[in-house]
Amino acid sequence: MILLGDANIVYETLSSIKSSQDIISTQANSTLIFEYNIDLIKYCHKNALGFAVIVKDIKEVIYTSQFDVKYILCNKDIVNSVQKIAENYMFDAKILVIIDNSDEIVWVAQNEIDGAIYNHILTKQE
Repeated sequence: MILLGDANIVYETLSSIKSSQDIISTQANSTLIFEYNIDLIKYCHKNALGFAVIVKDIKEVIYTSQFDVKYILCNKDIVNSVQKIAENYMFDAKILVIIDNSDEIVWVAQNEIDGAIYNHILTKQE
């Protein structure tokens, strides 16, 4: 299980962006995180950048999965469907559910989700 943002575990450097211009000010080799934006997804794919996309629905999941995304991030309300689709179509991307605290880790494991990312990491990055 992948856990990004847990105080007990060392995790990779993450950089939140809103546009391709924001990439200039990110730390080298960090994983870029942004809300679904097909133009930004294509830019990251074209430039071989490691990135994670926050999606709201299944359609965004399908489009995002076509571009070598590292992580697909979503809320609990759709994560079980997203995980099932990812396994069925053998996505290379890992599915991470957005959680608020470590008490939710058991739920993530019991639902066989690839991993979790703490919401405070996403809000800290903005």
